[in-house]
Amino acid sequence: MTATAIAAPQSALALLQNKKLARLLSVLCEDGAETRIVGGALRNALLGYNVHEVDLTTTLLPETVVQRAAAAGWRSIPTGIEHGTVTVLVEGEPFEVTTLREDVETDGRRAVVRFGGDFARDAERRDFTVNALSMDRDGHLYDYVGGLDDLAAKRIRFIGEAQTRIKEDYLRILRFFRFSADYADGPLDAEGLSASIKERGGLANLSKERIRAELLKLLMARRAGAIVQEMSEAGLLGSLLSLAPNPGRLQRLIAIEAGAADALLRLAALCVFLPEDADRLRDNLRLSNEEHRRLDTAGKTLIALHGHNQPPPQGKLRTLLFEYGRQGAQDALALMRADARERGAIWAGAQAFLRDTPEPRLPFSGADLQARGFTEGRALGAALKDLQARWIKAGFPHDPQTLARLLEEVTGHK
Repeated sequence: MTATAIAAPQSALALLQNKKLARLLSVLCEDGAETRIVGGALRNALLGYNVHEVDLTTTLLPETVVQRAAAAGWRSIPTGIEHGTVTVLVEGEPFEVTTLREDVETDGRRAVVRFGGDFARDAERRDFTVNALSMDRDGHLYDYVGGLDDLAAKRIRFIGEAQTRIKEDYLRILRFFRFSADYADGPLDAEGLSASIKERGGLANLSKERIRAELLKLLMARRAGAIVQEMSEAGLLGSLLSLAPNPGRLQRLIAIEAGAADALLRLAALCVFLPEDADRLRDNLRLSNEEHRRLDTAGKTLIALHGHNQPPPQGKLRTLLFEYGRQGAQDALALMRADARERGAIWAGAQAFLRDTPEPRLPFSGADLQARGFTEGRALGAALKDLQARWIKAGFPHDPQTLARLLEEVTGHK
């Protein structure tokens, strides 16, 4: 397949204004070699989106890329050298450089590749048409698979036969939904959706870490709510997470979010109602300990708030701050609001209270009780727990007289 080179629009040409990139292209295009900008950077530039990193594809073999980088005084990292990828650091800025390649064999998780020199064949092995565009150092844009038309139409479409592309790497099912949520408008591509449903069993072949990373990216996408709804209706989410998802709750949370979107809170909105849900997500997505703790806390706090359809009074909110911390209390309030029938401004005061109120700190310790004759052991732990409950019930006082009275109440029962 061939493509006629066209003059790139100014939005894409702006990439070449990066002096470090221009220097790298110059080095990698010496002696008749050809190197182009490819993939996400070009796609985002053409759409007017932010560009976070620039990837290159080249006719040079990986070892030649390393040699030329070293001659220019740049460090290179063999990021995925068996697949032809080298990361070149040009004055600290990383650029991934990958040799043109073709798939020899795939198993749904990884591919065996051979290096080549054909930009069209390299484009055809990629996932979506919008990711297969390339641009050379002179600003010539190449489109072998119809990516420009799909960008203009705001649609995500697999290159060639969707089912074949998915069988090469089953993660492409999740990427299909994620890219549709980020870059497309309107209905999902019918062929892509049908193939994703037919091949959904292949998701079991993927590592949980890869699924986690892709799902969290999807939850941060522009149309996350609508696309997750479609995934749920297609039966993809429940089997993936071993939980019953609630996409409606996620959509309600997105509608009321204040400030920056939060992938973990969106995940909680989708499927956390009890602490056990957090345990399943930890196991199914290989969540970090901190991520699991946050979702577990959200589940526990929701139990404490069960049945509320409007914000709890300030006393209850202060108790949540004490027992679960600011993050836990704020997460629970956001999820509670997404579940509640009551809408509107009544939630603003509660949100401000949790944001601005210092977290209460128990003004007693075991040493205070030991000074009154308690020794280490169950009796000391039970007395401290009793003292804490009395302090909360009294409204978190800090004045010396009240604190002394509470201490006397507990130690007087010894």
